[in-house]
Amino acid sequence: MLLGEMVLRVWDVEHGACAMLHHTYDGRAGRLAMIDSGRTADWRPSTYIRHQLNRATLDYLFITNADQDHMSDLKGLDEAGVTVPVLTRNPTYTGQQMAGMKALGGPLSRDATWYVNACGSYNQPVAEPFDDYMGGITAAWFFNPYPQFVKTNDLSLVVFIHYAGFKILFPGDLEVAGWRALLADPAFRTELTTTNILVASHHGRQNGYCEDVFDYFTPDAVVISDKPIVHDTQRTVPDYRRVVRDGGVMVRTTGKRRHVLTTRRDGWITFTVDGNGSYFIDTECFG
Repeated sequence: MLLGEMVLRVWDVEHGACAMLHHTYDGRAGRLAMIDSGRTADWRPSTYIRHQLNRATLDYLFITNADQDHMSDLKGLDEAGVTVPVLTRNPTYTGQQMAGMKALGGPLSRDATWYVNACGSYNQPVAEPFDDYMGGITAAWFFNPYPQFVKTNDLSLVVFIHYAGFKILFPGDLEVAGWRALLADPAFRTELTTTNILVASHHGRQNGYCEDVFDYFTPDAVVISDKPIVHDTQRTVPDYRRVVRDGGVMVRTTGKRRHVLTTRRDGWITFTVDGNGSYFIDTECFG
C-alpha cells in the first residue's frame, strides 16, 4: 500500500490534449507533471499553473504528439514564467528533422518552434527521474522510430501512468499502423494487460481506433478528449463502448455508470487514486 493519493485530471481543451497529475499526502501536493499542453481560447495550462496552483515550475512534461493541438501552450509556459526541467518525447528524431516534417504543413508556430528547439536542448540525463520523485507514481513509455515512421501521429509517445495498481494509457494520436508496430513489442503487450483506463487515440477519431489492441486488455472505461461532433470520424463512442468492461465505471459526480467519458459532454475528468489502487471519477459537468 502506498501513502497518499494520485490526482489526475484530463482537461477539456476541445480538439486537443492536456492532463495534469500530482501526488498528494496529508493535504500537501507533490511535484506536478503534465501530459501535453493543449489549450482553448478561454483556458491555458500556463495560466492555471502559474496563477491558480501558484507554481513557477512544471516538474515533468510529456509531449505525446508533435502537432499543434498537443502543444498549443508551450510558448505560453515560457511567457508565464513556468520552468520545465524535464521534457519527455519520442527521442528518435532531432529538432531539425521535426522542423522539416512540420514545415510541410506551413510555417512553424511559436509553440512548434519551442518544441523543435527543446529537442536539441533537453538531451542530458535527468537528475531527478520521474519514478523516483512523484510519490510512488511511475511512468512507462513506448514509441515508434523515425524514419521507419514519418507521420507525426505514428511517432506519438505512448505513455502509461501507474499508481498503486491503477494504470491509465495516453497514446497520443497513434493510428492503426503505429498501434500494430508497437503491438509487436512483447513489453508493450505486457504493459497493456493491466491497464484500467484508455484515453482514446487521436481524440477518438476513427483512424486512432485499432481493434487489435483489445486482444490484450479490456479497459474499465475510455476517455475521449475532443470538441463537439461535426465529423463522422468522431462517431466512435459505440466502438469503444463495445470493448470496455460490461459494468463500466461509477462517476462519483453523478452516481451513474459510464463506459465512455468525453470532455465535450463531461468537461474536465478527474481520477483520484488511493494507496490501494481504488479510484474515483469526478467530472466538471453532470453529463
